Amino acid sequence: MRAVVVTGPGDVDALTIGEVDDPVAGEGEVLVRVAAAGVNRADLLQRRGFYDPPAGVTTVMGLECSGTVEALGAGVEDLEIGAEVCALLSGGGYAELVVVPRGQVAPVPAGLPLVDAAGLMETAATVWSNVFMTARLAEGEWLLVHGGASGIGTTAIQLAKARGARVAVTVGSPEKADFCRRLGADLTIDYREQDFAEVLREQRIRIDVVLDIMGAKYLERNVKVLGRGGRVVTIGMQGGVKGELDLGTLLSKNASVTATSLRFRPVEEKAEIVQQLVSEVWPLVEQGALRPVVHATFPLEEVRQAHSTLEESSHTGKVLLTLA
Repeated sequence: MRAVVVTGPGDVDALTIGEVDDPVAGEGEVLVRVAAAGVNRADLLQRRGFYDPPAGVTTVMGLECSGTVEALGAGVEDLEIGAEVCALLSGGGYAELVVVPRGQVAPVPAGLPLVDAAGLMETAATVWSNVFMTARLAEGEWLLVHGGASGIGTTAIQLAKARGARVAVTVGSPEKADFCRRLGADLTIDYREQDFAEVLREQRIRIDVVLDIMGAKYLERNVKVLGRGGRVVTIGMQGGVKGELDLGTLLSKNASVTATSLRFRPVEEKAEIVQQLVSEVWPLVEQGALRPVVHATFPLEEVRQAHSTLEESSHTGKVLLTLA
């Protein structure tokens, strides 16, 4: 089968299209013929040699996809060949075929185009598992999302608003701020021109949950903006891995800081997340309250351009690769 092959850690020139062996569905697994795959920042890190897949997982990149069921492994009896699905992957999406544990496969929500569904699973799973399952964002609370115009950010805005929360986001341009406001963001902060902690202090807003992609660079300010009982969930380290944490401030607010990685969670945890997505989030998609925001699609052969688009941060929402 065709797949994106990385010749060695490096820039986008390390990405080529090659031939690899077709995967075979084992017990409890589903073989999916890929229609489209989401491009995520984790893929950029893997390409550079900084984010190896878990042991036993294919080195082919791609953490989410949409497509049709091609074959079923032993013990899988509740899917039909040809059914349209989307899947949460540990790797392998940048290829014509991918094998996925059954629990990480979900039906495409009614009314959502198959290609667009490729941009739904990773962002929805990340937001739901961190903002709602871990941080337990409640109706009326304030959520602060760093990188509001990203795939994660656009999903977080829509999902939090649909569940009655208020949302503040940081963005890198006035155009992205306008876009986030149209999605429902209550407050936008241009991090190139403003200090988000100062803006929130001036607005007298205390944050209940922070969804953070920056890590060390924002750690001190993330804790600073929290209200009593506030929760910081860090899912990325674009701003470094080591920072100072004032435990006194954290204790005085009865607050918490958590760091999670979706890719390295056990299969059972991923299955639970996907199950909750189908029951809690898919109805919102079908009602039109949540849609994946697709910035651009590229054929598999233009994977270098897809990675460059993400690296330039010129996108709003998701970048997808198509294989149809």
